[in-house]
Amino acid sequence: MDFKDFLQDLSSLEVINKDNQKMSVKLKDVSLQYANALRRVCLNGVPVFAIDTVDIIENSSVLPDEGLAHRLGLIPIKTDLSRFNEPSKCDCQSESGCSNCRVMLVLDSGDSDVTRTVLSNELSSEDDSIKPISDKISIVQLTQGQRIKVECYARLGRGTEHAKWNSANISTLTDTDKKDESVLTVESTGALSPEQIILAGVDEVSNRLVEFKDMINQIKE
Repeated sequence: MDFKDFLQDLSSLEVINKDNQKMSVKLKDVSLQYANALRRVCLNGVPVFAIDTVDIIENSSVLPDEGLAHRLGLIPIKTDLSRFNEPSKCDCQSESGCSNCRVMLVLDSGDSDVTRTVLSNELSSEDDSIKPISDKISIVQLTQGQRIKVECYARLGRGTEHAKWNSANISTLTDTDKKDESVLTVESTGALSPEQIILAGVDEVSNRLVEFKDMINQIKE
């Protein structure tokens, strides 16, 4: 189901404006607590890919290994939620992961004979759909004789675990003049489109409500 079809089924959402990075929707007849829950989930509750494990094969740059790994982890990665599982929900149940829950990216700068900046376009992914959102993100500057060679593993995660898995840069909720009506604005990091974030956010809030209801029913029993 695409976003337009979704809106036809869910009359409480009205798109005010949207582009590739940002989207604003009006929430009608939605209580403040549910609207705020959706805002929070859109910010850090929708899973996206980020580099989580880095094997440093060679690093003669000015950045220490942990600094290089940190820099790589903060590069936003394009995400396909339809094809990959979160590690905790993957059938492999393996610490090392499998092709359904992790993607390997490699970077080998080669020996530098001039001073240059290594950019994100030098990260090569084993899956073309899972790669940095931009080719121009700076990683490290190398001078003559320096080199970096790494193997990275990206996995799905949520911003509640670490900010590098935030699906949105901002997620705000503003009131309108009407009761039970507010405007949700989501700006994507680029890993997902803003409409994908909102759609996934609605599903996530709904699932959490069902789980909470089941817990209450078990307590009553």
